[in-house]
Amino acid sequence: MVRSMTGYGRKTMELGEARLSLEVRSVNHRFLDISTKMPRTFLFLEDKMKKVVQQSIHRGKIDIFLTIEGEELGKRELKLDWDLADQYLRRLKELKSHYELTGDLTVDMVTKLEDVFLVQEQEQDENHWEQHVLSTLEAAVFKLLEMRKREGDALKHDMLNRLSNIRQVVDGLAGRREVVIEAYRERIKQRIEEYVQEQLHVEDSRILQEVALLAEKGDITEEITRLFSHMEQFDDTLEKPDAIGRRLDFIVQEMHREVNTIGSKSNDAKISEWVVLLKSEIEKIKEQVQNVE
Repeated sequence: MVRSMTGYGRKTMELGEARLSLEVRSVNHRFLDISTKMPRTFLFLEDKMKKVVQQSIHRGKIDIFLTIEGEELGKRELKLDWDLADQYLRRLKELKSHYELTGDLTVDMVTKLEDVFLVQEQEQDENHWEQHVLSTLEAAVFKLLEMRKREGDALKHDMLNRLSNIRQVVDGLAGRREVVIEAYRERIKQRIEEYVQEQLHVEDSRILQEVALLAEKGDITEEITRLFSHMEQFDDTLEKPDAIGRRLDFIVQEMHREVNTIGSKSNDAKISEWVVLLKSEIEKIKEQVQNVE
């Protein structure tokens, strides 16, 4: 199954006066890399959230965004440190008496005493939030996977079309082999005739020997056979249910290697033209494969 590594999913849940929202975004990456952005009070869920993603995604750069809005979250409580306040007041009274200071201690002065008043966020009920956050994340990931699947179908369609074009060209290469050998025979015959200044028969053993040597050096039969094999492997891999991107990338590299070898072996203008076409199509397939999970 072809799945793109690019996708987006979002899910929102209403919880009383609070709204829980989860977004999941993914882009290309060589491996699976998951990062999270969420309120500090929810960091205890980070590992479990990553495991939810790992169950269904194998490659890609994944960003998870958790936001909570509403009064239910982030309630803060003002606390008074009575013991510290008592110490402040005792010391202030001692200071006033020791230096015979005048004036009264006011409420305004007390509020400015450091650490007497503390603002604390209420702790969250971990069990209460865990169930809702993880189920919402699963729904967001499902939407992400749907998008990756749709884009994967488009990638598959494009790659299969290009693979079909490659097959047609490789069929042409296979049929061109005899034409190339005949061209070798005529070229060698003409050169020998020019050298000895007399007509020779094509069956001349010397000509046949030279033709055989050149034909062997320029023979692309093995490369064509391997190209067909690689294309068959590519087709089979597209139907596998797991992550296939890296395997497809390897197959494309091998196809490119065979085409380069064909280009280096052949002196035929038509084959050289086809080699350029093959390289162009293979390069476009390689670009598409880079986005396959």
